[in-house]
Amino acid sequence: MLRRFVQRGALVVRFPDGQEATLGPGGSPAGGFHLKTSRAVRRMAMNPSLALGELYMDGEIEPIAGDLHDMLDVLTLNQTLSGDPGFSWMLDWVRRAIRRFRQLNPAGLARRRISHHYDIDEAVYGLFLDEDRQYSCAYFPTGTETLEQAQLAKKRHIAAKLRLDRPGLEVLDIGCGWGGMALTLARECGARVTGITLSQEQLAVAQARAEAAGLGGQVRFELMDYRAWDRPVDRIVSVGMVEHVGINHFATYFGAIARNLREDGVALVHGIGRSCGPGATNPWINKYIFPGGYSPALSEVVPAIEKAGLWATDIEILRLHYALTLREWSRRFAAHRDEIRARHSERFCRMFEFYLAGAESVFRHGGHMNWQVQLARTVEALPLSRDYMLREERAPRAGAEGSAPVPVMANTTA
Repeated sequence: MLRRFVQRGALVVRFPDGQEATLGPGGSPAGGFHLKTSRAVRRMAMNPSLALGELYMDGEIEPIAGDLHDMLDVLTLNQTLSGDPGFSWMLDWVRRAIRRFRQLNPAGLARRRISHHYDIDEAVYGLFLDEDRQYSCAYFPTGTETLEQAQLAKKRHIAAKLRLDRPGLEVLDIGCGWGGMALTLARECGARVTGITLSQEQLAVAQARAEAAGLGGQVRFELMDYRAWDRPVDRIVSVGMVEHVGINHFATYFGAIARNLREDGVALVHGIGRSCGPGATNPWINKYIFPGGYSPALSEVVPAIEKAGLWATDIEILRLHYALTLREWSRRFAAHRDEIRARHSERFCRMFEFYLAGAESVFRHGGHMNWQVQLARTVEALPLSRDYMLREERAPRAGAEGSAPVPVMANTTA
């Protein structure tokens, strides 16, 4: 099965009896794994997409001939080239067939799914994210930026596309996280921002940050589903949220954006996508990291945008930016691993390591990327050319030069 699967690079496999096989034509990428038990061999043969992560979490599979990143790079690249190995293509077909059922996402279920990942322990996120607690793809104009510089660049890149050309514009931030985007738009652009989230821990941290920054009168945060918002605003921003919507609800999501934008309003949606068209969420990711999550191809998103009556005024594809982001998150997670293990467990650490390394491999070799879609209700809402984006992105902002990010306050309610 593996000999047919490995078409590029080199994969070293060590079996429980100590025998080794080197598969593939050689070259880069190169890595391997040790299957330590007969159970691990059986599970990998039957359902590798789920078993690989579970076996790593349980210590029944270990990287060899390199580290976890090397192992996953080889496997991800060859899955992209060959498809799922062995008989697991049938399981992938089933996952695709039932994906609409698995992604039904009514408000109550959506809140529980968000809590599964974002309410595990906000202190853990503070150990591997940047100072502003940005938990989405950073923006690396040159590829040499620090994580803090790249996350600030991401926020300013998005702010320029929102065209916050006068103070006092009202902004809705759908899926506001720990509040960094909302606070930046208020501090640097003079916007009045409401951030909404389904995470209790994110809400508490974001509210504390707004008060600590003296922006309590300009920025507020609410525990709210996007479907419950029903008031027109000037701008809407949504970063890393569309992946939690579900394919059944894209029309509702973009319909809510259209309904709540003023006539001359502008929106910016930033999401994870697939360059190779519609697919299904990896079963390990669905079970352990993002239940009900799905990263849509643009071909799945654009019809919903059209149905909502919105203009797609600009589309940008960010290639490899998330791979760079995830590599830095992995490095910082490793630097704080002992502390995180003390708070949780070895299995928790291995789960998060596999998630971060696997996600990076998918963005390097698996056809995943980020897209940003700028939206407007009317054809006249924005200038004729996109030159204004670069001008506004580079323009000095009040309170921006030399200022540190708004500190993340501890969640005293956790």
